[in-house]
Amino acid sequence: MSINPIQYNQDTIFTLNKDIKSERKNETSFGDYLKNSIDEVNRLQVESQNYKKLLAIGEVDNLHDVMIAAEKANIALQLTMSIRNKVVDAYREIMRMQI
Repeated sequence: MSINPIQYNQDTIFTLNKDIKSERKNETSFGDYLKNSIDEVNRLQVESQNYKKLLAIGEVDNLHDVMIAAEKANIALQLTMSIRNKVVDAYREIMRMQI
């Protein structure tokens, strides 16, 4: 039984590194995910405000749509605040750790 040695060349390593970098570009980073989530919460808030304005001037016939939009915005904001509070608590806990 013989074992062949590993043979490589510089081009192979460069190609592998290039493939890894291109795969990372396709992934969504945590920052992008967080920004998209906050943008979605903001969009729900704006949509709720628009429905409320339309209701105030009498443009909306269906009150259910206004209430559903308001509740969606409210739940999304509550969830965002809960996540923020958990992250802040985790940060404080890490900062209290002694090295």
